[in-house]
Amino acid sequence: MLDQSMKQKIAEGNGFIAALDQSGGSTPKALKGYGIEESAYASDEEMFGLIHAMRSRIITSPCFSGEKVLGAILFERTMDGVVDGKPTPTALIERGVVPFIKIDKGLEDEANGVQLMKPNPDLDILLHRAKAMGVFGTKERSVINLANREGIAAVVKQQFEVGQQVLAAGLMPIIEPEVNIKSPERAEADQILLEEILKELDALPDGVQVMLKLSLPTKAGLFDALVDHPGVLRVVALSGGFARPEACVELAKNRGIIASFSRALLNDLRHQMSDDEFNASLGEAIDEIHGASVTKATVAA
Repeated sequence: MLDQSMKQKIAEGNGFIAALDQSGGSTPKALKGYGIEESAYASDEEMFGLIHAMRSRIITSPCFSGEKVLGAILFERTMDGVVDGKPTPTALIERGVVPFIKIDKGLEDEANGVQLMKPNPDLDILLHRAKAMGVFGTKERSVINLANREGIAAVVKQQFEVGQQVLAAGLMPIIEPEVNIKSPERAEADQILLEEILKELDALPDGVQVMLKLSLPTKAGLFDALVDHPGVLRVVALSGGFARPEACVELAKNRGIIASFSRALLNDLRHQMSDDEFNASLGEAIDEIHGASVTKATVAA
């Protein structure tokens, strides 16, 4: 059973979801962006300790609260860690922020223009552990590089199958079939993805909902049918490599879609900053992303 107060906050709240879920492969890059070079740590444990310290600093910042940040997506190690003396999900909940967890184990090699998720045989164990810690939902990512209908259909099918497993564990799935914004066939891939997702949504039983995390479409408003679908609790957007100003401009063109940014949220933060500098920089990013999530631009037809 989903926590109904968290569900209502995600469905109706004016804010966005912070993506704090960089995993093993992307952690060195995230730390380098934060001003910590690889020479600063000698093991994975030290590396994950540093990234957890960064995330703790973000979560405990005065500007990181449920007023503008509706939810936060965590890496499994972050979920299992401690922030401000409490389990991370508890620390988030006390700040009014709904906790989610990244559950995929990375990507398969590309086939048919897409990268499916790797097998995850221990997923049920993780889901039940997350539920017991107060986590509300999950996020699972695939990547679409080309407008190959067979490949995109396979991605969407796998995503919804995992989503059903998540729902059965009493959690809310964020389904994330990311379209590579550098794809030469991006517009065509967006359209095929829309069609394949609608097929899966239309097949959901009455009253069942999922969330969607999508790349910002090349055509503003393309995903309106997903925003309005009764099978969708909320549509969120990834920044996908866009710098924050561009990501916010594109986001503001799409009604009903809120941000779930990672790099675009964290890019200006540095380990060397004083707390005042850090909080000011994070607050500026939160304000800009929040604004694009809740205040939409008028787009000419």
